[in-house]
Amino acid sequence: MNRICVFCGSKMGINPRFLETAIQLGRVLAERRLDLVYGGASIGLMGAVADSVMAGGGKVVGVIPEAMASKEVAHDGLTEMHVVSSMHERKSMMARLADAFVALPGGFGSFEELLEMITWAQLGIHQKPVGILNVSGYYDPLIQLFERAIEEDFIRPSNRQLFLVDQEPDRLIQTLLTHKLPEVKRWITERET
Repeated sequence: MNRICVFCGSKMGINPRFLETAIQLGRVLAERRLDLVYGGASIGLMGAVADSVMAGGGKVVGVIPEAMASKEVAHDGLTEMHVVSSMHERKSMMARLADAFVALPGGFGSFEELLEMITWAQLGIHQKPVGILNVSGYYDPLIQLFERAIEEDFIRPSNRQLFLVDQEPDRLIQTLLTHKLPEVKRWITERET
C-alpha cells in the first residue's frame, strides 16, 4: 500500500478535535511513508491534512475540479496537482490513484465519497479497504444507520467488513494496511462506473 485517499471537510467544523485529528493523520501518513491523495483544496480539514503530510516530508497528490481551482481554493504547494473537468472525474481519479480510503469529518461531499467507495467495494469494483476516522463520535449516527440497514435486511451482515471504524489515526491506518475485504461478486465493470 502506497497511497491513502482522505475524504474530509473543506471547513474546520466547531470541534477542535477535528483539526487535531486531521493534523495527526497527516503526521501518521508521512511517518509511514504513505502518500496522501485528496481533493486538492487549501482550506478546512482538507488543507490541514495536506499541510501536515508535507510538513512531515510526505507526498501529496491533489485532484480538484477546474471550477473549484479557479475560485482560489486549490492548494498551490502540493507534490502533484490534477485539475479535472468535473466532480465525477475527480472521484474516479482519486479512486484510481489510491490504495485505501479514510473519511475524516465532513459534509455532504465527504459522506457521498465515503458511501460511494463502500458501494464500489460491495459491487466488487475495487478491493481497497475503507476506513472511517470516527473523531468524537462524529460518524456514530451514520454507523447506526448502517447497522439498522443490516437489521432490516437491506445490507448483508458480511458487508459490515467493507469498512473499518476507529477513533485513532495510527491504529486505523495500521488496520487498513492489513485488512482483507470479503470476496464479493463483481457486478459491473470499472468502465460502467
